[in-house]
Amino acid sequence: MATVVPRKSSGGFVLGAAPFVICHLAALYGVIVYGVSLQAAVLALVLYYVRMFGVTGGYHRYFSHRAFKTGRIFQFVLAFIAMSSAQKSVLWWGAHHRDHHKWSDLPEDLHSPIQRGFWYAHLGWLFDPTHDGTKYERIRDFTKYPELMFLDRFWLLPPILLGAAVYAVGGAPLLLSGFMLSTVFLWHGTFTINSLAHVFGRRRFPTSDDSRNSFLLSLITLGEGWHNNHHHYQSSARNGFYWWELDITYLVLKALSSVGLVWDLRPVPERVLEEGRVSDEARREGVMPPPFVPQLTSPAE
Repeated sequence: MATVVPRKSSGGFVLGAAPFVICHLAALYGVIVYGVSLQAAVLALVLYYVRMFGVTGGYHRYFSHRAFKTGRIFQFVLAFIAMSSAQKSVLWWGAHHRDHHKWSDLPEDLHSPIQRGFWYAHLGWLFDPTHDGTKYERIRDFTKYPELMFLDRFWLLPPILLGAAVYAVGGAPLLLSGFMLSTVFLWHGTFTINSLAHVFGRRRFPTSDDSRNSFLLSLITLGEGWHNNHHHYQSSARNGFYWWELDITYLVLKALSSVGLVWDLRPVPERVLEEGRVSDEARREGVMPPPFVPQLTSPAE
C-alpha cells in the first residue's frame, strides 16, 4: 500500500498561515482606510487576469503538463509572471501538481476535498510543513535550468518586485487596494479548482476521481473549470474541449503561438472528443455516468 501523507499539528497550521492571514488583513486595511479608487480597481483587475494566466498557462499547462513548447527566454517570463502571484516556485507548484494527478482523490492527494474536506483542500494543505519542500525528482525536466532553480530558492522575489513597482507608482493606496487585494482574490480564485472542482459541476468522463466541469469556475480561472475534461486527458493545451466551452487560457496560447512565442500546442485527440460527444448524448437521453466512489486506501504503485 502507498504511504499516506501525515497530518500536521495545529501549531504548524498557525505558523504556516501567518503570512497568508497578514496579506488578507493588509488588503482589508487598504479597502477600509483608502477605499478602492478607479485606478486601484483597474489595476487589481488587470493584475488578477494577467497573473491568473501565469497560473493557468504557466504553472499548470506548461510547467506541470508540458502541454506546449516555448523558448528559454519566454519560459522564464512565464515563470516570473506565474510566481508574481506568490504561489511559490514553478518547480514546487509543478511537482506538487503532478502528485495531485498521480493520486487524485486518493488518500495521498495533497488537496482532495473528498478525503480531507473543503477547507483543507482550499488552503489548509498549503500550510502543512510536509509539503514545504520542492520535490525535484518529480520535475527533473526543468531542474536543469539554473534560472528556474534560482527562482525556486528566491520564490518571493517576483511578487516583491511587482509590489515594489506598484508602490513606486501609487504608494500605499495602490499597493494595498490594488496589488494586495488582487493577490488575495487571485489566491482564492486559484484554490477553487482544488476545493470546488471536485465537488460541484458535471462529470462528462467517468474518471477515477470526482473531477467535474464548471462554466462558472472556468470564468474565474480562465478555463481551468473544465476540470473533468482535463483529468480525463491531461496532456492537451486546452481544457475546454469543444468550441462552446470557453477557455481563455487556450485562446491566449493560440494568440501567442501566432507570433511564435509558443508552439506545438498539444491538441485533444479526435477519439477523446468523440468519447465526450457520446457521453453528452447519453446524458441528454437520461443515461448518467457512474457515480464516483471514494477510496479509503490507495493501490500499490
